[in-house]
Amino acid sequence: MSAVESPDLQPHRPAARPWILTLDTNGHPHRWVSWQAACTYHARDMVAWSIGAQAFHILGGTCRITGERSSISSQSIIAIKGRALRPGSLRQVPPLNNRELFHRDRHTCAYCGTTLSGALLTRDHIEPVSRGGKDVWMNVVTACRSCNQRKDNRRPERAGMTLLYAPYVPNKAEYLILSNRNILADQMDFLVQHVPKQSRVRLS
Repeated sequence: MSAVESPDLQPHRPAARPWILTLDTNGHPHRWVSWQAACTYHARDMVAWSIGAQAFHILGGTCRITGERSSISSQSIIAIKGRALRPGSLRQVPPLNNRELFHRDRHTCAYCGTTLSGALLTRDHIEPVSRGGKDVWMNVVTACRSCNQRKDNRRPERAGMTLLYAPYVPNKAEYLILSNRNILADQMDFLVQHVPKQSRVRLS
């Protein structure tokens, strides 16, 4: 280590680099990782294969003995050795939060059809929690504040309201799309291949 000078990362700003999409060795989507984590996978020879555009190129330290400078490059999609997902992992239920819920429903109120920003939307429970409803993907839809207040603590039919679309559970690939604001085109193309045909993500 003493023969290597400190790495120079100045030409590359970390904030400008995209998240890297990791897969298992069978090509199933796994998770997003930072460029630093991707560097670690490459340095430890844990990348089985990679596809997509080059996401970043890091220049490391210069060896005083050889005069050569180390570097690490990564493509935007990498498959990690020894991290194969369990069978059926694409069907695992992703965690529920408002940001991904609003993205699932395309920021559209399920009752009046108005499209709004996230700050003006709420999570509505079709079967109210106070009446035994659960806080799960299949019991929640996006609603504007006005419709949520109008519905109050009732089921839609009791409030004289009709759902314009049905709730559904995003699969792993769709959740990865919903949870990343800055997906590269090649990453999106890859993930969409794993999204169900009925998904509203395909309409975005």
